[in-house]
Amino acid sequence: MKRIFLILSGLVLPGLIFAQSKTMSMEEATIGRGLTAKTLSQLQWNGDDDTWFFVEKNNLVKGYADKQVADTVLRLQALNSRLKEMKEDSLLRFPAINAYKTNMFTFTSGNKIFNYKLADGILQKLNSWTDKAENTDIEPHSFKVAYTVKNDLFVSVNGTETRVEASADPDITYGASRVHRNEFGITKGTFWAPSGDKLAYYYMNEKGVATYPLVNITDPIAVVNQVKYPMAGQTSHSVNVHVWSAGTNSHIELQTGGDTAKYLTNITWSPDSKIIYIAVLNREQDSMWMKTYDSESGKYLKTLFLETDPKYVEPLHGPEFINKDASRFLWQSRRDGYNHIYLYEASGKLIKQLTNGLWEVSGVAGIDPKSEKIFYNCNKGNPIGRQLCSVDIKTGAINGITSSEGSHTAKISTNGNFILDTYSTTALARRIQLLDAKGDLKKELFSDVNPLKAYKIGRMSVFTIKNTEGNNLYCRLIRPIDFDSLKKYPVIIYVYGGPHSQMVTDSWLGGAGLWLNYLAEQGYIVFTLDNRGTSERGKEFEQAIFRHVGDAEVEDQMAGVKYLKSLPWADSTRIGINGWSYGGFMTISMMVRNPGVFKVAACGGPVIDWRYYEVMYGERYMDTPQANPEGYKNASLLNYVKKLRGKLLIIQGYQDETVLPQNGLSFIKKCVDEGKQVDYFIYPGHEHNVRGKDRVHLNEKFFEYFRDNL
Repeated sequence: MKRIFLILSGLVLPGLIFAQSKTMSMEEATIGRGLTAKTLSQLQWNGDDDTWFFVEKNNLVKGYADKQVADTVLRLQALNSRLKEMKEDSLLRFPAINAYKTNMFTFTSGNKIFNYKLADGILQKLNSWTDKAENTDIEPHSFKVAYTVKNDLFVSVNGTETRVEASADPDITYGASRVHRNEFGITKGTFWAPSGDKLAYYYMNEKGVATYPLVNITDPIAVVNQVKYPMAGQTSHSVNVHVWSAGTNSHIELQTGGDTAKYLTNITWSPDSKIIYIAVLNREQDSMWMKTYDSESGKYLKTLFLETDPKYVEPLHGPEFINKDASRFLWQSRRDGYNHIYLYEASGKLIKQLTNGLWEVSGVAGIDPKSEKIFYNCNKGNPIGRQLCSVDIKTGAINGITSSEGSHTAKISTNGNFILDTYSTTALARRIQLLDAKGDLKKELFSDVNPLKAYKIGRMSVFTIKNTEGNNLYCRLIRPIDFDSLKKYPVIIYVYGGPHSQMVTDSWLGGAGLWLNYLAEQGYIVFTLDNRGTSERGKEFEQAIFRHVGDAEVEDQMAGVKYLKSLPWADSTRIGINGWSYGGFMTISMMVRNPGVFKVAACGGPVIDWRYYEVMYGERYMDTPQANPEGYKNASLLNYVKKLRGKLLIIQGYQDETVLPQNGLSFIKKCVDEGKQVDYFIYPGHEHNVRGKDRVHLNEKFFEYFRDNL
């Protein structure tokens, strides 16, 4: 399908070598300002036209499929003039736009949404809402806005607010985006019908869910923020779906059944707004029923199909209807071992499987309304890359659209005529091209080959090694700058290693980013390996961790250590390891399960005991502590503290609602009990990661720990 430039099985092939003079500062490596790949900002199709928009130097620019020259069609100054005429606040930079119709776009400023018509320069305020709003969800045609204020749900129409549901109980929430803790592809809690006159939304009841105290130290007397946190094996919240009708200002409940120990996921409206589709999972997550409900009465209609798996089922995408046709939809499933696309009748009858093979579909990119071709991204031929392909619904014929190596993302024009293809490779930071529907190059729109051309960058290579099971494991290695094969260098392993991750990619810098290249600049060999349990390699590869997280992952990572020790220029007595979140769990796991191998470990937000992690994610991979006590015992890092050797730094965001501070603190307490020295650092005010300007401080902390101890 395409050419792949990799290093396989330890063989050395050329990587990135830039013999320049400048080196990155810590701030540059952390924030990346000026060193990340440039792009065409806000690139998007102009409604259903064969033209597109992007923003450049605070100007809106229009490109054409049939013209080489692009035109500036609106300047920020002109937009601000229109805002001033309406006595609205001016903008410091060109706003994020949504070109929903040809030569028309919307944008938000504060708590207001505006529409701009390029043809006549008319600016119109469409709606406004309270500045206390959270979880805003704009209906794309009528521009009604749904939002929450605390636990209540509201809708604004033409600036007039309607309270949809009010909660007098702090444990009951309407329209919250945090339902099921954002697992199963959930990113929001409200769902507008295509007709724009109905709104489906989550009702969440957290009665019985344990609370966890997070402490805010900014007040003279520290304030406790009690957050609901359903730990594995404990009581979880119950959920239902309600529907609000704009015409009658009334709402109904869907009849999803009395069993509260279930997950309601992937809520999808039929194109005619009559039916709501919900992927319903049991708490064990080994069964998923695709069910339909009547949006007027809330009545349960039918179960279309059932998917089961002895380990777990994890739907991440709802049904996708073809060209607004309510009679057919696409469904993504890993039922045959890899994520593929299936075509269904609305009745639940399977028409055909559209894609198949030992590779993964990563998403549907678009649908050609004329020829009924489905465009999709996949990693066929290269598990660490992304290509755009198409499949003909009628004939089943599959065509590769993109052909150059690397990782591609595509925007398909509404009429299916053209494709805006953005991609990068290990040696190319970004290129944007216009392709026709067959994939033929029409013209190049933008290219940023190497934003680091003035900097010294260590030679990077991507390759595979084999684990004890014979699986190919993809690795990335960055050599220090001014590398000398006669010297020995300390090693830092950067690890994540958990589900939904792929750290080694056929993309710019191999997916490493600037921070890891900074470490190589400072004289370290920097190594990363994607172990079993990570994504894009099929169900069997990912599910290898089921009920015993930490076993297969550590085993694979140690295959990487074995490879590193075989390198004559890697100092096997000076190996460090670094990771965050699941990577923090992996960092400590590798250190305490292999005492003496790692001299230094530094991690953040680590899961220490999976009993302290939340229901949805934790039980998917580990079952409950009651059902899998041995698995939880073996995974708990508290049981390995006696084996701790070397220097260990644990960092924790003090307001972390994802991996609770209880995890790190329990490890510290066990270290004290066992007489083991360990270093611990808190970031007050930060949640699961350290962001903003404090990120520089975090990276300095990590670097100095390795510098002083490795």
